[in-house]
Amino acid sequence: MSFFKKLRESISTKAESVTNRFKEGLSKTRTAFVERVEELILRRKKIDEAFYEELEEILIGADVGVSTVMELIDALRDEVRKRKIEDAAELKPILSEKLVAMMQGGEDSRLKIADSGLTVYLFVGVNGVGKTTTIGKLAHRFKSQGKKVLLAAGDTFRAAAIDQLEAWGQRVGVDVIKHSEGSDPAAVMFDAIRAAKTRGADVLLCDTAGRLQNKANLMEELNKIYRVIGREIPGAPHETLLVIDATTGQNALNQAKLFGEKTGVTGLVLSKLDGTAKGGIVIAIRHELNIPVKLVGLGEKMEDLEDFDSEQFVHALFAGLIQKEASAEA
Repeated sequence: MSFFKKLRESISTKAESVTNRFKEGLSKTRTAFVERVEELILRRKKIDEAFYEELEEILIGADVGVSTVMELIDALRDEVRKRKIEDAAELKPILSEKLVAMMQGGEDSRLKIADSGLTVYLFVGVNGVGKTTTIGKLAHRFKSQGKKVLLAAGDTFRAAAIDQLEAWGQRVGVDVIKHSEGSDPAAVMFDAIRAAKTRGADVLLCDTAGRLQNKANLMEELNKIYRVIGREIPGAPHETLLVIDATTGQNALNQAKLFGEKTGVTGLVLSKLDGTAKGGIVIAIRHELNIPVKLVGLGEKMEDLEDFDSEQFVHALFAGLIQKEASAEA
């Protein structure tokens, strides 16, 4: 059975609405990446050095990341040699299979939930990446599941951040625990945990500052928040989620490296994936950092936050080719 057929069968067992959201959300990346690969295959037909060079350029242009691209090209060369492939068209399913393999890790990409009592999620990331919007969307998801949710406004260094979180709280219908601008973020977390326990909340979503005077100060502040949360609830935070803006491409990878090293990030949230042609950054981040992508933002609506699924991602990228193969078989 071909890889595309296996992928099609696997996707057919998943919710159609989710499949459609991935397809719509990745349309810009599909145009910039897969359609260019297809055009290359049609034009060149034969696999030679010039073919590999052009394929390399397309992958790097989609922000797949230089070291990931080199590894991918090497893997394709090996397959071509092993299978004695000469026709470039035969590379399409092999390329998609390699991409799925690069994005799948051994760990679970679903959000961790506490065995009992309160689950605490800590959100980190620089300003402007969509952190507060992600928190609002996730609050909406948990509330829709019947969970009692509280938000903690830990970015006390910008009045706008507190206001924005409050606006999301009102929109979703959940309470926000806050202090005044400039107050101690760790004190906000302490009060938020106490409030969550008193009110019998299931989930506490904590916003944090994206920027202080320097990186050392920011990391120090985050460590203090960790200590407070861990003291009040052993084992918490259950996830530290780094939110990065997919539209920034390689810059997103650099942010992930910085925060991943310093803050014990357990998962990534890629926001604004629908707004970029650089969706290949998902592959680079997942492969180079070995931190699971847990959630992706695929639109403006409250529902447009999805659990990351490497099969859905690759299926959405190669949707046109998969459809063509299915039609040919029919």
